[in-house]
Amino acid sequence: MQAIDMLKQQHREVERLFDKIAEGQDEQDPEGMRRTFNQLADALAIHATVEERHFYPSVKAKDTEPLLEHSVEEHAAQKSLLAEIMHIGAATEAFFTKVKELQDMVEEHVGAEEDHLFPAVEKIFDEEKLDALGDDMAATEAELREAGAPRTMIREESAHPE
Repeated sequence: MQAIDMLKQQHREVERLFDKIAEGQDEQDPEGMRRTFNQLADALAIHATVEERHFYPSVKAKDTEPLLEHSVEEHAAQKSLLAEIMHIGAATEAFFTKVKELQDMVEEHVGAEEDHLFPAVEKIFDEEKLDALGDDMAATEAELREAGAPRTMIREESAHPE
């Protein structure tokens, strides 16, 4: 799969999980909410890892460098908030407030990538390079999923230990 298509697919998955959390807000099911949040945290951890490990270094160019720097800063803020939410009781008011804050951050990040970064990358990198990059990213995603609970990397990268 082409790299940008893969990242957009991941964006849609994250949006779906945020929607699922919002829809379940009135259900008073902390265990179900925690499972959905863990899926979201895993999806965001995988997405950030493949972007930071493969996509950002590969597409770094004069036209993309400021966008990439901003994206890495956004990932750091998202990871910190994710780690914080992992320590909040699911289906509580604080949980939903923090998840909404995270959703707003992620939506801003996705918008910047899809409106600015991806079009810039598509102008300077050919399909063959983006296809090869997508293959590398898919392999890393598979490894992370196979290892299980990619969200645990977030704790290690943030100031929120277990």
